[in-house]
Amino acid sequence: RRGCSAITEAGIQCRATPLRDEPYCFWHSPEHAEEATEARRLGGQRRRRERIVSGVYDFEGLDSVPRIRRLIEVAALDTLGLENSVNRSRTLATLATVAVKLLEVGELEARVEALEAATASRLQSLPGGRR
Repeated sequence: RRGCSAITEAGIQCRATPLRDEPYCFWHSPEHAEEATEARRLGGQRRRRERIVSGVYDFEGLDSVPRIRRLIEVAALDTLGLENSVNRSRTLATLATVAVKLLEVGELEARVEALEAATASRLQSLPGGRR
């Protein structure tokens, strides 16, 4: 596998795949310098915008039920603020469906934890400890 011919600021060869019929990758190609500069600029704007929006909405990701619930709450509040329309009603119905599913998952999670705790305490109380 051939690599880009550019040497990075760290003094090592760039490991990106070069463009077809060129010795350089997109980011180091002199023929694509303006495009690469614009792509970097847009990427920086996106990251800044993500940080700002995340802070405004207290959004930390989608890796837990409470975090997903927070996103649904924000979407519901924003949607409720819109004028009444068919699309607004559809969005609210979809959000309600997702919220019901989240409540089911949260309840199921709590029940499983309670069962696991009860099972663990019963196993501990058996003669000789766990079996």
